[in-house]
Amino acid sequence: MIYQACIACGEKYGADEIVYSCKRCGDLLEVKYDYDLLEAKLKKSDWQSLPLSVWRYKDFMPIRDPSKIVSLNEGGTGLHSCQRLVNILGVKHLYVKNEGENPTGSFKDRGMTVGITKAVELNMKTVICASTGNTSASLAAYAAKAKLQCIVLIPSGKIAYGKLAQAMIYGAKVVQIRGNFDHALKMVLELSEKHREVYLLNSINPYRLEGQKSLAYEICDQLNREPPDRVVLPVGNAGNISAIWKGFTEFHKLGLIDKLPKMTGIQAEGAAPIARAIKNGKDKIVPINKPETIATAIRIGAPISWKKAIRAIRESGGTAETVTDEEILEAQKMLARSEGLFVEPASASSIAGLKKLFEAGKIDKDETVVCVTTGHGLKDPDIAIKISEKPSEVDAEIGSIEKLLGLSRSIPATVVSR
Repeated sequence: MIYQACIACGEKYGADEIVYSCKRCGDLLEVKYDYDLLEAKLKKSDWQSLPLSVWRYKDFMPIRDPSKIVSLNEGGTGLHSCQRLVNILGVKHLYVKNEGENPTGSFKDRGMTVGITKAVELNMKTVICASTGNTSASLAAYAAKAKLQCIVLIPSGKIAYGKLAQAMIYGAKVVQIRGNFDHALKMVLELSEKHREVYLLNSINPYRLEGQKSLAYEICDQLNREPPDRVVLPVGNAGNISAIWKGFTEFHKLGLIDKLPKMTGIQAEGAAPIARAIKNGKDKIVPINKPETIATAIRIGAPISWKKAIRAIRESGGTAETVTDEEILEAQKMLARSEGLFVEPASASSIAGLKKLFEAGKIDKDETVVCVTTGHGLKDPDIAIKISEKPSEVDAEIGSIEKLLGLSRSIPATVVSR
């Protein structure tokens, strides 16, 4: 049995009811399961023999008809053991779950494969989202695959070209509004409620978050069902941290793992309402009217899933931290040059946050830590170019190149004739 329920008052809604918030109290919804039925279903399933991917876990997903699955082979991303980064930071065991390896280059693909599949099950013809970049790229790709119309609202100001190019080439109708992300989200909510044929796929939609919980399942399976002590990840609109926590708790309920990790959320200083609430022991956030950070993917001042995120952090015994733009860019370069992993600035905030927490003594050096990097570096190439050394130009002559590179000019070996 699958249904939707309000996270505050518990009001229940049918699995196929198109509702984005509780009609009684206005709060967020989440997808619920009968775990006894799910456990019985898993005993008859061959899911553990399937390749690592989101749909390896189709039995855990709220989809009735597998023939309607819309997939671009998402999930199965690498869990990289980062020994050189361990030596730099001082932690004992560190892994990076690199979500930039997904089809459109970000973790959003996990949620969108399930969200678009649900849209197909519901016979929707048009999908919509508000986005700072990655959501639009992912939604546009999966909508194209499913032959659905796609509408994207983006905020004014600079949008990373790597992401905007994806949404446009996949054929989405892109509308830039004079306002920030929070204004764009308000608009798509109103549009989807007014026009019922338009299906909203921001993280307020609980079905999209069901796909994102697969990241937790994969970490468990990649570590042979020995979950890490801590998971560190960037937090923007806050759906991902709550989705991943849900994944871990579900594996725990089903007896597939015997412990739970501490969820640790990292926000940019200029867009940190959740981190500030956690640090100040508050139960509510104070929205930021004009969020500012170079990490555009987490430049959100009024995250829609803040209650879910605070609950995940506190239930898990985790914490939250803020990092400056300078710390983010330093971490981006450090990860690239020590481990060969190129991630966008928002992704690097997890590394920057880990470094800051460890240096402050808030993370034990013996912990096993997984940092989630949420998007590929080519999502925002302008930043990488700006912070890297510029190319050097010389004449096309071997001596000039050797001089520039500091190479000694070797003497040709003597050829001995016989």
